[in-house]
Amino acid sequence: MAGILSDSQVDFYRENGFCVVDGIFDTELVEKARSVVDGLLSSADLARVAEAEPEDSSKARRIWAPTSRDELFSDIAEDPRLLDAVEQLIGPDIVLQYSKLNVKPPRVGSVVEWHQDFAFYPHTNTDLVATLIYLDDATRANACLRVVAGSHRHGLLPHEAEGYFVGKVSSPAEVGLDESAIVDCEGPAGSVVFIHPLLLHSSEKNLSDMYRRVFIPSYRAADALPVYYGPHAAHNEPTAKLVRGSASRTVRSEAGQWRLPIAAAEFNSLYQVQEGSHVSDGTKLSTGYFSHEYDTKDAVRTSM
Repeated sequence: MAGILSDSQVDFYRENGFCVVDGIFDTELVEKARSVVDGLLSSADLARVAEAEPEDSSKARRIWAPTSRDELFSDIAEDPRLLDAVEQLIGPDIVLQYSKLNVKPPRVGSVVEWHQDFAFYPHTNTDLVATLIYLDDATRANACLRVVAGSHRHGLLPHEAEGYFVGKVSSPAEVGLDESAIVDCEGPAGSVVFIHPLLLHSSEKNLSDMYRRVFIPSYRAADALPVYYGPHAAHNEPTAKLVRGSASRTVRSEAGQWRLPIAAAEFNSLYQVQEGSHVSDGTKLSTGYFSHEYDTKDAVRTSM
C-alpha cells in the first residue's frame, strides 16, 4: 500500500479528528464529476434524484446515493488512491458504508448544524471515516466545512431535545467545547477532508454566488457493525459494500455506551431532523434515509 498520507497527516488526524489533503484527485476528474452532477440535476423528475432546497424547490441541496446513480462516483469511491488513504486511518479491511453529495447552491445552500456523524449511526467501534471530496473551491465565503479540532476525543455528545433525537447540538460551547478550536476546512477543488465519526462539524448557509458541491463516500472497518436498525438507521446496509480486504468473521466492540438515534418521527435526511420538519411532515420519500427502496436498475448512467 502506498503512503498517500504522510506520517504527519496521519498523526494530525489522530490528534485533531480531521485532515485536509490536496492533490489526490486531478482537475480533469473533478470537472467530469461536476458535469455528472449537472446532468443528474437536469432530470425532469428532480425529486427522484435529490432533496430540494426549502427556499427554492427548483434547486437541490443533496443528491442521494450518487454511487448508485452514476459509475463515475462509484469509481471515485473505490479509487485505489482514496482507499490507500482510508486504509492508513481505519485498517486494511474496508466497507463503503454509504455515499451522498451535498450541493450547497448559491444563495440558498442549507445550513448543516453542529453534529457528529456517529450520532446518526452508532457502531460497535469508531473505526469509521467520512471523506469529503470538494468538487468546487471551498472557502468560508461559500460555506466550507467547519470542525471543532479535537472534539472526537470527547466521546458521543447528546443530540437530543425533549427526550428525542434531533441530530444536532446547539453549539460547541453548549456541550463544553472550546470554540477557539473551530477550524474552517478550506481547500481547492479536488481536496479531500477526512473526518472521524465523533468529530463535531457543521457548515453555514451558502450566501455567495458560488456552488460548494462535495461528494461524500463514507467508510468503516469491516469489523465495525451497526448497533441500531431503526427505520431511519437501517438504510445504509442494503448497499454497504466491501471495497478492500476481507469480510470480518468477528465484530470488534469498544467499551462504553452509545445513545441511539430515536427520533419523534421518521425522517428522510439530516436536514429534516435538524430543522424539525419531520415532526409536522413525516413524508416518506423514495430517496434519503429510505434509499434502500430505490431501484438501482433505474440509475442514471451519464458517464457511460
